[in-house]
Amino acid sequence: MSKLTVDIASIQLANPVLVSAGTFGYGDELAEVMDINQLGAIVTKTLTLKPRLGNPAPRIIPTTGGMMNSVGLQNMGIESFLQTHLPELRQKITIPLIVSIMGDSPEEFKSLAGMFNGLTGVSALELNLSCPNVKAGGSSFGVDPQLAGEVVQAVKEAVKLPVFAKLTPNVTDIGVIAKAVEAAGADAIVAVNTFNALSIDPETHHSRLGNWKGGLSGPAIKPLALYQVYHTVQAVKIPVIGMGGILTASDALEFILAGASAVSIGTGNFINPRTPLKVIKGINQYLEKHHLSDFQTLRGTFNPSLSG
Repeated sequence: MSKLTVDIASIQLANPVLVSAGTFGYGDELAEVMDINQLGAIVTKTLTLKPRLGNPAPRIIPTTGGMMNSVGLQNMGIESFLQTHLPELRQKITIPLIVSIMGDSPEEFKSLAGMFNGLTGVSALELNLSCPNVKAGGSSFGVDPQLAGEVVQAVKEAVKLPVFAKLTPNVTDIGVIAKAVEAAGADAIVAVNTFNALSIDPETHHSRLGNWKGGLSGPAIKPLALYQVYHTVQAVKIPVIGMGGILTASDALEFILAGASAVSIGTGNFINPRTPLKVIKGINQYLEKHHLSDFQTLRGTFNPSLSG
């Protein structure tokens, strides 16, 4: 077997395939249908300071080549997760567990992060920077380099765990945001979250979602996400975990060729929970076919000047 191991922020992954926040529950819900410990790492759904009910239904609708969601970050809240769910996860998961968190302000992000000090069973924190900044009128932290940097810096002051910044693609230049979170101390970047999208029912003149807008994901966004990941990789020196419409090993390899250190599967988990395992197997088969001993020899080898 070819070598698939990769280190990201001093966290060793057995392979470069993760599952994305919000698509794999809290970490163990799919343990009955697959061996979750074959994954590179698991990212929990995003947790907030207090429990959230989320947006009104419908929350997920199909689109051409993908899906739209407006779940609204429904979750049990950080205290319930730490007290009741994390102890169970420690018994089931032997691979790295990355917890996604979201706050309404840099101070709230800092408070959330501080709750992980002294805990075992968590390898890193992922910061959902696509959430609204209440103090700044509801605009996303991830669209403002200064605000994004402030969140990362606040979290780094509060916790010793590695910190991953998850970026939104809904910006003019993602490289500017990437540089800001790197300068603030982020240990890795996750790119990209969903694209802002809208679906209107001509019969009712209302949105097809319970909320007026949602996030577009799935194969339809892969070329867009791949471009954003390539641009991010060019802007920073820290590892980038690429995501956006990955369903196959070929999809994953595109992100690796663009410079991603690892990839994350999101919508593919809804289509088939075993999608990440198929991607891992497919990457291995590709490496063996091309007589490559280590997948990292492929990373960042895309050369735009040789295209066409």
